[in-house]
Amino acid sequence: MVINSLSVQQLYRQIFRYEAKVVFSAVAIRHLLLVVILVCNFGCREDADQSQLAFYEGPYRTSFKVELLHSDSAIVRTKLMADKQLEFKNGDAEFPEGVVIHFFDKEGELSTTIRADRGYLDRKTNIYRGEGDVQVHNLVKEQKLNSEELFWDKSKKKIYTEKFVTVEQPDRIIKGTGMEADEGFNEYKFTKVTGVIDNVL
Repeated sequence: MVINSLSVQQLYRQIFRYEAKVVFSAVAIRHLLLVVILVCNFGCREDADQSQLAFYEGPYRTSFKVELLHSDSAIVRTKLMADKQLEFKNGDAEFPEGVVIHFFDKEGELSTTIRADRGYLDRKTNIYRGEGDVQVHNLVKEQKLNSEELFWDKSKKKIYTEKFVTVEQPDRIIKGTGMEADEGFNEYKFTKVTGVIDNVL
C-alpha cells in the first residue's frame, strides 16, 4: 500500500509539474509575441514626414467637359467651357487645360469669345483670370485682343489687364500696356499706347 501510495503521490506531482510547465510555456509565448510585435512596430517605423501630415489644400473634386451657363430673362448670356475643372474647398476653381467663354447679346446671338491656355476663378471676388495665350474676339466689330493675362470681373461686367496688349481692328493694330473694356469687348481704353499700325490688308 505504501508503495502504491507513493506512486500515486509521485504521479500526482509529476502531472501537476507538467501542467505548470505547459501553462508557463503558453504564458511565456504570449508575452514573447507581444514583445516581438512592439519591437517591430517601434523599431521598424520610419520617422513620419511632417509635410504629409499638413492640412490638404489641393482640389477636392475634378470635373471633365464642363459647361457652365448663366442666363437672364430666360436668355443665355454667358457660357463657360473647359475640358477639365479642379474645384477647391474654398470655392476657387482652376481650368488647367484651358477655358473658353462665350458672351451672347440681348437676342441670344454669340457676340464675343474669350480663350485662354489656363484659367482660374477666385470665388471670393468672383473674378476669372486667363493666362498663357489669351485671345478675345468681338465677332460683331471684327476686332481681336491678344495678351498673356486677362481678368474678367463677372460682377462689374468688364475685362482688364496690366500686361502688354495687342488689339487688332479691321483698319489698324494698336499696341499698349494695360487695358480695360466692357466684357463684350465693344469699347476699350489703354493705360498706355505704345504703337499704332495702319492695317492695309
